[in-house]
Amino acid sequence: MTEKLSTEARGPLLDPLLKSGWEMSEARDSIKKTFVFDDFVAAFGWMTRVALWAEKWNHHPEWRNVYKTVEVELTTHDVGGISSLDAKLARKMDSLAGG
Repeated sequence: MTEKLSTEARGPLLDPLLKSGWEMSEARDSIKKTFVFDDFVAAFGWMTRVALWAEKWNHHPEWRNVYKTVEVELTTHDVGGISSLDAKLARKMDSLAGG
């Protein structure tokens, strides 16, 4: 079962993400990042690749797409905050974006 990340577990899992452009949300216990691609097709293609992993892991992002920009926010609703699933999906998103 997935659990909300403890204070001790957050550093090792979240610090590398924060260094790669992810930010802690001020409004809730979540992480967020804006991805910018060359055009709409590249953005939508990335979203499709992410969707396959999200479905496989049964962990789905909150995201918004406008043209070549995708705004992502990750949190685990079942636990009321950030879990290891959010860190895992964030790492996958970064790798699929080439970063």
